[in-house]
Amino acid sequence: MQQFLADLHIHTLLSPCGDLEMSPANIVASAQKKNLDIIGIADHNSTKHGPLIKKLAAACGIFTLCGAEVTTREETHCLAFFENNTSLSEFQEYLDAHLPNVKNDPKYFGYQVVVDEQEMILEEVEKLLISALNQSIDQVERKVHSLGGLFIPAHIDRAKFSLVSQLGFVPPGLNADALEISFKTTKDQMLKQFPYLKNFSFIRSSDAHFPDQLGNYSTIFEMEEVNFDEIKKALKGVDGRKVIIQD
Repeated sequence: MQQFLADLHIHTLLSPCGDLEMSPANIVASAQKKNLDIIGIADHNSTKHGPLIKKLAAACGIFTLCGAEVTTREETHCLAFFENNTSLSEFQEYLDAHLPNVKNDPKYFGYQVVVDEQEMILEEVEKLLISALNQSIDQVERKVHSLGGLFIPAHIDRAKFSLVSQLGFVPPGLNADALEISFKTTKDQMLKQFPYLKNFSFIRSSDAHFPDQLGNYSTIFEMEEVNFDEIKKALKGVDGRKVIIQD
């Protein structure tokens, strides 16, 4: 088995809360500086920067998980990642169909732009991406898994937009591939509070909104090689694969 360093929660400048320096090229450059092997691109309710970052990162030997950080009807944040562009595009259609038609105001929330490799603006997204979908967490999970994706509730311990803050607990029957925790807690602390989560894998990520935040919090994936199937196996602890949180 080999060990690969991963940060699976990174925002680009497409997220209204993302810094304008979080362009695809800058993200890849920052990931290189932090010696990351795997990155996860998870803008709020949008997948549109994933494919370009995947292309740029591959040229540098970095594997990219493309997806989104979805806000469910309960206002919980969940990471969703997909293996190929076909599934990613279908999920984008799902997001577009279920995101409310609330217009973004850049003065209050920030700009929401899609850029190319040279940082030229290709599109400005009008709908406010930090709104909640009209879909429950169970509905989002089922859609993600129907497309063969990975479903990971984000920063489940946080005081806002988490399972614990919104629901007061982690639903025991939730079909998640892993659970993400923030730097403010540990796996042992979460298991002390919720012992029934002992069979889940836990990851920790940076939730980076600025280039210098990439890799500040990360997870080691212990597996044979880097690909989507191996990552899925590591999250499930299959055939000796595993994930180890970097403390």
